[in-house]
Amino acid sequence: MISAEEAIERLKKGNEQYLSVDTFHTDVSATVLEHFARNGQQPYAIIVGCSDSRVIPERIFHAAIGDLFTIRVAGNVIDDHQLGSIEYAAGHLGTNLILVLGHTQCGAVTAAIHHNPDGYIRYITDEIKRAIGQEDDDYRAAVLNVRQSVSIIESSLEIQKDEEHGLKVVGAVYRIEDGRVEFDV
Repeated sequence: MISAEEAIERLKKGNEQYLSVDTFHTDVSATVLEHFARNGQQPYAIIVGCSDSRVIPERIFHAAIGDLFTIRVAGNVIDDHQLGSIEYAAGHLGTNLILVLGHTQCGAVTAAIHHNPDGYIRYITDEIKRAIGQEDDDYRAAVLNVRQSVSIIESSLEIQKDEEHGLKVVGAVYRIEDGRVEFDV
């Protein structure tokens, strides 16, 4: 297992690789698949991101099978299901970094700012509205939404910052326009 700081550096390096190449290749050979079937997973980072099909953490961070424990939900909001998944990865897999990854042009954030949706979508937009208040700038709202999710994770009774073992929660925003990830938003 690697420290949270090492995981952040690996994500930053992976994003730089993503920005510098035109194609992405990953080994999905029978040997690799058999390795993970036999040995289980040891991801170096937990990514809580949006379900947006343009935001693919494994690509954005130039990661391979087994590198990231990815949890995706529209608007990267946090509830008990996400907390349980985070708790599993941190506690049972030994992953030390939790990264909440928001993004620009987020449909869930836009819906929270400009619309009042019905149905189950409202559960998501209501969470985002609580996070962003009256903010109407899409980028600033995305940042506030990430910060709210980070705060929820940090204050969870089950998931505490663990200085002894290096567990760390950070926020970032992926810029759809150019592919760059801004850390520590």
